[in-house]
Amino acid sequence: MLPIVRGLWPLFGSIAAIALLSLPPALKAEDKLSAAPADSFSVVLIPDTQAYLGAGTKGDSKSTAPVTNPIFDAHVSWIAANLERQQIAFVSHVGDIVDIDEPRQWKVAQECMNKLHGRVPYGISVGNHDMTSKGDSRLFQEYFPASRFREFTWYGGCFAGSKAVVTTGPAVSGNNANSFQLFTAGKIDWLFLHLECNAPDDVLQWAQQAIDQYPDRKILITSHMGWGPEKKPANNDEFISGQKGRMQWIKIHGARGNTPQQMWDKFYSQQKNLIAVFTGDQSRTQAIHASTPGVHGNVIHELLQDYGSGWLRMYRFFPDQNRIQAITFQPKTEQLCQGTTLVPKIDMHQFELQADFKVQR
Repeated sequence: MLPIVRGLWPLFGSIAAIALLSLPPALKAEDKLSAAPADSFSVVLIPDTQAYLGAGTKGDSKSTAPVTNPIFDAHVSWIAANLERQQIAFVSHVGDIVDIDEPRQWKVAQECMNKLHGRVPYGISVGNHDMTSKGDSRLFQEYFPASRFREFTWYGGCFAGSKAVVTTGPAVSGNNANSFQLFTAGKIDWLFLHLECNAPDDVLQWAQQAIDQYPDRKILITSHMGWGPEKKPANNDEFISGQKGRMQWIKIHGARGNTPQQMWDKFYSQQKNLIAVFTGDQSRTQAIHASTPGVHGNVIHELLQDYGSGWLRMYRFFPDQNRIQAITFQPKTEQLCQGTTLVPKIDMHQFELQADFKVQR
């Protein structure tokens, strides 16, 4: 069945055939973020945090100043200050934690995430900027290893590493590059998977084993690539103008890597308790939400958020009402996003989703 899609800009070609029926009316956003209602809990999605400044960075190449990331710092500072007010149960990073895979940026990223460490469960998807094209994520594994998380009861475990690649240790896919977390919120037990960009088949097999181990949990997944230009752009303009859909191209792992479409076909669509897949990667697509039934009939929401200018995305869950509210805002001011240049409609940034929170057995 074709997905119901919001946020495809522009909309043409085969995408025009996608069903756009039964869409909720555009939501009118308030000006400022409100406190979480008593019957809700929140999950915060940190978009790609590539806005590094200082010596050796892309955005500030002539600088001799220490490396910093004001946007990343603002995100985690707001989260840390609002854990109770927003009833934040989990924080997920969509990947591209760094812009250049080098120690100075990783140190800043670690310092930022330290503001949340030990205070709230969290997970990180490894993006294409966080490893080599062959999938070697050794610096991520140095700064965010499995050993950093094993003291927490919510940490479920990680993939040990790919045996299909000759490597020293688990540098390809291992040591927390693919992980899962367990938490309870809204009287629901959750399993949250974090899969690397273009996760290969052996990673997906491990992920299936993790899900099979916990059949009575609802599932959320973050992986770096998802929706964006359907075909690999031939030039920069096509990142904006190209037909949008599940991407059918890869960045990592070569022939072993799975495209987002292959990850849907092989894995996401097969999960009867999966509610949502969160992604980033495409700042020139910026925001899309699609809703598609899986093979078991459950609707799976696929949600892209990649705001380079500082917007932060929070999902407010209302289990008793079977709905999820998506809220996009600026952490420093708590001003809600009314639209952007790329995605001008407010209901691409402030919207609601229907969800079935009952476990299918």
